Amino acid sequence: MAALRALARGGVAAVAVDALAGELDITRGSFYWHFKDREALLVAAVELWEQRTTADLIARLSSVADPEERLREALRTALGAEVIAGLEPALVANADHPVIAPVLTRVIERRIAYIAELYGELGLTPAVARRQAALVYAAYLGWSELRRVAAAVVPEVAAEGPRGRAGLKHLIDQLAVVR
Repeated sequence: MAALRALARGGVAAVAVDALAGELDITRGSFYWHFKDREALLVAAVELWEQRTTADLIARLSSVADPEERLREALRTALGAEVIAGLEPALVANADHPVIAPVLTRVIERRIAYIAELYGELGLTPAVARRQAALVYAAYLGWSELRRVAAAVVPEVAAEGPRGRAGLKHLIDQLAVVR
């Protein structure tokens, strides 16, 4: 998680062995006991992000029978308070990095496919469901970036507070409606 926090703070360049070893109060040798090199750490970090924010969420939502409630819960989880503030925008900003690119692509593909599947269960045709899922994902990315750079001036995107909660509810209500 320390590598993901560093990535959120300063992108791939911030995932530095010496800085992370200092933050975790371990030696460089201890780091290299766990990871072959910095790239191996970066791979492990983004794969952990993929597992926790996509695969685990989808698995958890499988116990919810109603597709509309699954969609709403997916949106509440994704748009709610971030596990690591600024991580998703940082990953998108580093989308051309050879370690980040394939994982980010898999995550985006899986998330959009899952959302499209939910819209399909709610009665949309596959083509319309896919377009709606892409729109939802674009809203998610915009929401995350706006929260990162402008939560003070747009309190409706804040992770906490009454305006943030009201803004989140409004967005979910708009995105979860099947038209």
